Amino acid sequence: MLVHLSVRDFAIAEKVEIDFDPGFSVFTGETGAGKSILVDALAFVLGERADAGIVRAGAERAEVSAEFATDAVPGFSAWLIDADLEGDEGVCLLRRIIDVSGRTRAYVNGKSVTLQQLRESGEHLVDIHGQHAHQSLVKPPMQREMLDALAGAEKLALDVAGAHKAWSSLKKSRMALEANREEIDAQREALSWQVNELSRLAFDPDEWEEALREHGRLSHAVSLIEGARYALDILSESEDSCSSRLASVDSKLSSVESFDPEIAAFRPYIEAAQIQVEEASHALRRYADRLDLDPERLVELEARIDAVHTLSRKYRVQPAELAALLESARSKLAALEDSGDIKALLEKEEAARKHYVELATMLSAERRGMAEKLSHGVTESMQLLSMTGGAFEVRLESLDEGDAHGMEKVEFHVTANPGMPLKPLAKIASGGELSRISLAIQVLGSRAQKVPTLIFDEVDVGIGGKVAEIVGRLLAELGESRQVLCVTHLPQVASLASCQFSVMKEGGRSRVLRIEGEGRIEEIARMLGGLEITETTRRHAREMLGDQVL
Repeated sequence: MLVHLSVRDFAIAEKVEIDFDPGFSVFTGETGAGKSILVDALAFVLGERADAGIVRAGAERAEVSAEFATDAVPGFSAWLIDADLEGDEGVCLLRRIIDVSGRTRAYVNGKSVTLQQLRESGEHLVDIHGQHAHQSLVKPPMQREMLDALAGAEKLALDVAGAHKAWSSLKKSRMALEANREEIDAQREALSWQVNELSRLAFDPDEWEEALREHGRLSHAVSLIEGARYALDILSESEDSCSSRLASVDSKLSSVESFDPEIAAFRPYIEAAQIQVEEASHALRRYADRLDLDPERLVELEARIDAVHTLSRKYRVQPAELAALLESARSKLAALEDSGDIKALLEKEEAARKHYVELATMLSAERRGMAEKLSHGVTESMQLLSMTGGAFEVRLESLDEGDAHGMEKVEFHVTANPGMPLKPLAKIASGGELSRISLAIQVLGSRAQKVPTLIFDEVDVGIGGKVAEIVGRLLAELGESRQVLCVTHLPQVASLASCQFSVMKEGGRSRVLRIEGEGRIEEIARMLGGLEITETTRRHAREMLGDQVL
């Protein structure tokens, strides 16, 4: 439950600190004092969207902190551990800041979190029912969402929507295939021809590079042979070759070496040169022996190269890209054959339809169970809320094939008068009746949910007298098992609360005071009597409060 709320520079609330008790508590005060601002502040710290306009004029930032006791919140401790956000045992601290630039920061147990994480934490702790909830109640989509939420089937409804989307996608693919069969067949034929043509070429990048090198050698074989022979003649095979001349030089130096020992130092260089020339000659001779004038092989290589260039020009790619082009064509052909197989598509479509029907049938069962409970519960509440003889029914109208929302259309029907036929809620209920029906649904839904703190923000608008007292009793009854906080203008509701806070505006700023005893009597009297509070009004307030002021 909510233990403490701290508000700083939020709208007209400069500094507000509130400690909360279990049970049913109310916030009362003049219009414009800032009662709903406290609800807005709590919604803000629970992750509602906000802009810089909520920062109090003249302040740099707004900050809201909320402390919750979480011992009795099912699964919340496990959620905190999974999110690595655990703090002190049995306690959760939420904090959110927004500055004048609109930048926000959020924290759970002192750890920085995303807005989504803040919202998820808040969903475990608080459920806020706004004063305009009845306005959206007339819309069938909202009615369906409300029924699913009360049934705890929101996740299942999302799964149904996903399954329907998958089924619809396969159905569209199959229908498109049937409508464009000729075009797809033409694409398949073109791709098949391309794959066959490239496959016959059997292009290999390494083989291509080797073929280019071999073609270069064969096409210039005569020149290469002539060059090798010329080099051999110069180096070793002619009468005046380098080898002969080096031998002559070595011989000459050897003959004069005895005249000057320094000559001996030059001979190793000459001998090394002779060795180098001999090795070069051997290598050139081996190379020349390998060279072969093979016109048939040259023709073969030229035909291969021409075939590669022909296909590369045809498909407007470089020769080296032909292998990748073949793989791409094969992939496209395989995908086209898969998608073009109507039988296979029909099988997949049928499997997706069965999966959708299976999930939608489960959702229908959840809806039927909750529809029966909600119809009975709201009808009972209508009798208490001065709609004697009225009836409420959640109708589930079957759809032939279903849609993204399931196998049925959900619509709330109501009659406010006995003996009259039930009609759609939007066509029959007045504003006051809508408000009471909405409140009955919210109270019933809150009983079914496990959130420990419930907030009702002026949901009692449009009612009064005996009905207001009944509403107060409903909220007080709810407060026996939950913490219930309610913003109200009705003294009948406020008098039944176990705790009351008075919200007032002083100097343009909101103040919140916890009132007891005579303070509650004065506040209830103000709510009863308006500007002038008489002793009669105070006596009436004291009677309404009864044991609350003893």
